[in-house]
Amino acid sequence: MGLAEITGFVLVGEMLMLGVATTVVVGRTGLMRAREQFRDRLFEVYPHIGLLLGVLVVNKVAREFGPELSWVIGWNITSRIYAIEGNFVGTVQSVARPELTTYFSFMYIYGYVFILVFPFVAYFALVDSKPLKKAAVAFAVNYGLGLVCYILFISYGPRNLIPDVVHPLLYSTYPESQILTGQVNANTNVFPSLHTSLSVSSALLAYQIRDSYPRWTVIAIPMAASIIVATMYLGIHWATDVCAGSVLGVGSVLIANRYVSDDSRE
Repeated sequence: MGLAEITGFVLVGEMLMLGVATTVVVGRTGLMRAREQFRDRLFEVYPHIGLLLGVLVVNKVAREFGPELSWVIGWNITSRIYAIEGNFVGTVQSVARPELTTYFSFMYIYGYVFILVFPFVAYFALVDSKPLKKAAVAFAVNYGLGLVCYILFISYGPRNLIPDVVHPLLYSTYPESQILTGQVNANTNVFPSLHTSLSVSSALLAYQIRDSYPRWTVIAIPMAASIIVATMYLGIHWATDVCAGSVLGVGSVLIANRYVSDDSRE
């Protein structure tokens, strides 16, 4: 199975998930409101969405030469991380079962994309534009600071450093997934975990609008937790990566809250 086929398969799955979630969370009233305010909402949020798109473009370009630059100016912290936590990820994998591997693999790929995309669909339909602005800014900060960290810090994941203890459960169970993840990740850029940081940010943003979308809050928080555990269970990230990602995720939301709050007062 090639990249195009895998990407198409994932897109179909995401469209189904987004369709169901939009029906359950946003509802008919929200969709009608989104249609009515479409142009006004785009005008309100285009600077924030533009910021996110700009960061994503820079991120994409930088990833082409980032690993080489990292070896020139970066600091290899792999051994230090291992000295701190040892075989903790191996302990997490000690509970591995086929059912858990299937669940966490699904969350790592499908759940992760969903928890990043759905907020932009749902928040667009809200009366208040601030949640959508906050999501765009928080994600931009995550990607921007994450890229800086990937260049400054070289870190191999546990499956690469201690393969006799930690197994690559995602790739050994679903080898075709490596074709997809290889397009956006390198073996040396696991610190911090962007899966963790973006999931944490998404969950916090969902909690902030719990009065508007209580169902989304109930979905987002457990899903974010599952994605975070999946990064370690599948042998991709260290617990240290997860802790750093959590700090980045919280910090990104705090920055977004401050930025959007200041922006709204102008």
